[in-house]
Amino acid sequence: MDPNPKTHPILSYVMARLPSLGPKPPDPSFDIEQPPQPPPQQQPPPLPQLTDPALLSTMRRAVGDVAQTRSVLQTLGPRPDHETVDTAKLKISEIESNLSKELEDLVLSPRPSEIDRLEWRAHLAEKEKKIREEAEKERGFYTMVLQLDEMHEEYEKLLKEAEEKLVKIYDKAERGEEKEEEVVVVEEEVSDEVVGVLREGSGKGVERVDLSNRRLRILPEAFGRVVGLKVLILSNNQLEFIPDSIAGLEILEELNLASNLLGALPDSIGLLQNLKILDVSSNKIEILPDTICHCRSLLELDVSFNRLTYLPTNIGYEMLNLQRLSIQLNKICSLPTSICEMRSLYYLDAHFNELRGLPLAIGKLENLEILNLSSNFSDMKELPETFGDLMNLKELDLSNNQISALPDTFGRLDNLTKLNLDQNPLVIPPEEVVKEGVEAVKTFMAKRWLDILVEEERKSMVEVQEQAQTGWLTRSTSWLKTYASGVSETVSGILSPRGPRDPYLDQQL
Repeated sequence: MDPNPKTHPILSYVMARLPSLGPKPPDPSFDIEQPPQPPPQQQPPPLPQLTDPALLSTMRRAVGDVAQTRSVLQTLGPRPDHETVDTAKLKISEIESNLSKELEDLVLSPRPSEIDRLEWRAHLAEKEKKIREEAEKERGFYTMVLQLDEMHEEYEKLLKEAEEKLVKIYDKAERGEEKEEEVVVVEEEVSDEVVGVLREGSGKGVERVDLSNRRLRILPEAFGRVVGLKVLILSNNQLEFIPDSIAGLEILEELNLASNLLGALPDSIGLLQNLKILDVSSNKIEILPDTICHCRSLLELDVSFNRLTYLPTNIGYEMLNLQRLSIQLNKICSLPTSICEMRSLYYLDAHFNELRGLPLAIGKLENLEILNLSSNFSDMKELPETFGDLMNLKELDLSNNQISALPDTFGRLDNLTKLNLDQNPLVIPPEEVVKEGVEAVKTFMAKRWLDILVEEERKSMVEVQEQAQTGWLTRSTSWLKTYASGVSETVSGILSPRGPRDPYLDQQL
């Protein structure tokens, strides 16, 4: 929630020195023998001009909106994850649809003959009011989720704008200038090589183009007209955006945009229905467009080394043919539950993220062979019990996490041959077992699982026996009660003077 010193160094420095947002003074009632330790002082960034009080005063005035918004967000709490936001949108859509249907049914409902027309209208108006109130009440929570997400998004924009503004103020002070320099916009020229490719592509079919390591800054819109292109390699350039016209490459099968300066992908990327390999690693992408899910022919997707915090919610429902997914070196906190539907996936690399765990249904990835979850550090603490259903898993890296116990089903991973558990506070299995290698770990966990099953079976048998004994005793007691009741009634009938006399017995007497 606070500005990150790495991405907003000046803003972070200035906000740490705002009196209203700085650390509170210590409580006067403290233990003299063990006084509280003073908070660590933030080291000033290597920007010498920031020691100027006048400059700091100017900067403080420039971050008022950011400080106020941060105060509100600290009260509201953390930002909801992407899947929660998408779910809220879906629920609101369902509520709106149901509301429309109920109102339509209400309008078309026939008026009973015994009710006056004006009275019926008043009844309909009252009913409509109640329906709308109920819908609004049901929609309230989901609306709050969306509003909170929007506030966090606006706050992030404020952070970015404030940092840019402070950089300009600092640069201006450093140069000792009072007026801002005029920015001269220089149009980028398309290189002769790119022009040659375009000419060749328009004249005859070109299936493969490799423009890597050309220091390209722009990709002309005309590239979308090279309709015969199947492979396009643009890696190691300086591209900042990809034009929407790329959707014209209808038969494109491989697109390599690695190591550029891309901040986003165009929504039109989803129109590349024949795309099989997409590499956008080592860029500055913060969000993947939801339309990327429409690339249903994708076999390999590499979005590693970017700034992603989540994956599209429906990515697993639509990319059913995906075999390799590389999302390492991002800031992803959770995987969408839909990823468990990628039944063709055999390779998943998610190391160096901020994953807090895995979806409960992860065991449905029955063809997964290689899984790297290392270096999620303090965030990754446990694995779900369904982890043991990954029967084809061969290589697993869980190093540099905070996992204290492997799931009890871990011993079922019969095909596992490579395992890295370094730098985890493991208790189950113990350290001496881990040192013996993957087979020792599998044996230990398999025996533990068997012991658990045996214990559960024993408890189940005891319960069955107790129920059987309880049932026999209950039936016996019930029979005895019935028999005793019958005898009691017979004796009572004979001995009781108030009971009806038996004619046959009287005759015998």
